[in-house]
Amino acid sequence: MNLFLLIVVFLLVADWLREVVTEILNLRAATPEAPEELADIYEPADYARSQRYLRDNTHFDLLQSTVMLGLLLLFMLAGGFGWLHRVAQHASGYMIVQGLVFTGLLLVLMKLIELPFSLYDTFVIEARYGFNRTTAKTFVLDLVKGLLLTGLIGGGMLALILWIFDTVPYAWIWAWVAVSLIQLALLYLAPVVILPLFNKFTPLEQGALREAIEAYARRQDFNLSGIYTMDGSRRSSKSNAYFTGFGKTKRIALFDTLIARHTTEELVAILAHEAGHSRLGHIPKTVALSLATSLVMFGLLAVAIRQPGLYAAFGLEGTPLYAGLVFFGFLFTPISMLLGILGNCISRKHEYEADCFAVRTTGGCNALVAALKKLTAHNMGNLTPHPFKVFVEYSHPPLRERLRALDSRTPAGYTQ
Repeated sequence: MNLFLLIVVFLLVADWLREVVTEILNLRAATPEAPEELADIYEPADYARSQRYLRDNTHFDLLQSTVMLGLLLLFMLAGGFGWLHRVAQHASGYMIVQGLVFTGLLLVLMKLIELPFSLYDTFVIEARYGFNRTTAKTFVLDLVKGLLLTGLIGGGMLALILWIFDTVPYAWIWAWVAVSLIQLALLYLAPVVILPLFNKFTPLEQGALREAIEAYARRQDFNLSGIYTMDGSRRSSKSNAYFTGFGKTKRIALFDTLIARHTTEELVAILAHEAGHSRLGHIPKTVALSLATSLVMFGLLAVAIRQPGLYAAFGLEGTPLYAGLVFFGFLFTPISMLLGILGNCISRKHEYEADCFAVRTTGGCNALVAALKKLTAHNMGNLTPHPFKVFVEYSHPPLRERLRALDSRTPAGYTQ
């Protein structure tokens, strides 16, 4: 058997096993009663319900990943990629067009396989626990818009990468530069062009909340170009808030479900946390890490696509560049996981820092503590995640660790 095929199969199975072990450990870490220090977050019946929600989601996620792995291995070993390559060759004599056909068909196949799982997750599991507010129309429109954006933006980036690798010396460097510039442009444009395609953003109306937020921003000399309410309730009753954009597109988005459930003081504390991410430079640091990751990826890609054995492993004759990009993704799995773990570690550190910023700039931790507890309860958050799952997958610290850090007012890793 081809060595590259053995490596790819091993990596895919190993990643699946890692997920299985992680989720089993996480389920075993669940406790029948809430930890004593967090006992005020849930009523006993609500806590038991949150545990059922955790189990249902975990079992469903494991089922989905197992089915997806099985189908992928079957597709690979049955010559599916070779079939896609032949279809692409018949579609056009131009390499870039072939690449768009090859990846487009692969994307459609993946979406068709994922569709039943997405439907069940949205309309069964989320509905069972009272979260789902997505209508069939919204679900279909989201799917269509997502595919169109993927085709427009993703297809354009793919065509550019293929052209660069086919014509330009030191292609991997120039491809990285081009993709980085596009990513930066999208970060700037997303709040005003892409995100409004999926949600309605309304400037926060005049009133006590807006006045309190603007007063906080003035005290901190923090320039807010926009405070918006987002209609998150169109899809879910869960709550959130986020900071996005650069320069003139910089804005704070508060879910309408969040505003409905929290006091003005709690909402100001949440905004202060988001402002902390901006003031402490977390967004540029995250972008820099992403760009560094993609540089590593393109450097390794340049080596991998020159290996004929990689293409032969999937039943292809020759070395079509567009197929090499896909196959490299399988080889990149362990590196991607390690880089993801690093990114999550940095992200958790940033969350502690933003919490501390909010405490310092609002004059206390009570409002933020109350807000975090409410968010966890309303979203049925897991109070006792296993440390290994936190280490591998969590971009935010578990609630218990955040509250301990807030109580001490010296969050882990924070230096003033």
